Amino acid sequence: MNRLGDALRAWRDRLDPGEAGLPHGVRRRVPGLRRAELALLAGISVEYVVRLEQGRVPTPSAQVCSALARALRLSDDEHAHLLRLAGHAAEPGRIPRVVPASLYRIMDQLTAQPVAVYDAIWQLLYWNPLFAATFGEGAVGEAEDGNVLLWQFLAELPRVRQSPSEREAFEESLIADLRATTSRYPGDPDVEALITKLGRSPRFRELWSRGAVGGHESALKRVEHPEVGEIALLSDILTTAGGLRLVVFTPQPGTDARSKLDLLGAVGLQTLSTVSE
Repeated sequence: MNRLGDALRAWRDRLDPGEAGLPHGVRRRVPGLRRAELALLAGISVEYVVRLEQGRVPTPSAQVCSALARALRLSDDEHAHLLRLAGHAAEPGRIPRVVPASLYRIMDQLTAQPVAVYDAIWQLLYWNPLFAATFGEGAVGEAEDGNVLLWQFLAELPRVRQSPSEREAFEESLIADLRATTSRYPGDPDVEALITKLGRSPRFRELWSRGAVGGHESALKRVEHPEVGEIALLSDILTTAGGLRLVVFTPQPGTDARSKLDLLGAVGLQTLSTVSE
């Protein structure tokens, strides 16, 4: 049985395009969203939506599930159901991954800032259009690669630049935060799986051996954007009662980051307004 695909098609069919913020006036043979429209709203490819609905993606990532839940206007209960269908258990002792509607409402008021939501092990769950425009498609991919720790220790986020001292402080803070998470969710296999992956990094093994415990609360981000140049940002992390991390990026004072973000926002909005079936 393809219960995940059946659920996605049912939710897609019931959603009025106008409620999803799509332009009116397009003639439709059937109600609901087209696959291409769902792909646009969720920030994933049409081909990936097709594979999901056909049951050819065994375990879509939690970030894809969150993007689909937001695009389909799912309730919190429906979002939790989607995560269970996708293989992400929502049980006591497991890391929460449901982004509540109240948090979406807050993010809707922060459209002038790049904003993202991560879970307790820094897996990307949701991001706004300005975040994608600022950090690029590589930061919001469809696969299981949207994890800050994996990017930092096993890869490199193409647009982010760090000095040696910034990198050291950032990594120390992340590892102390991860150590704290292990005691909050000692039975979650995703935590152990992440630590095992990270163990391939000598730098991770060095920091992990120190046993430091703490919380990651802020950082400086310098983004080298291919069109507008360097954007100097400050990231502030707000942790919800459910353990989700809301990350808000604001311009570093004394720089031209505000004008560059405004430009990226305007270009993104213009692009979205011209999209049609």
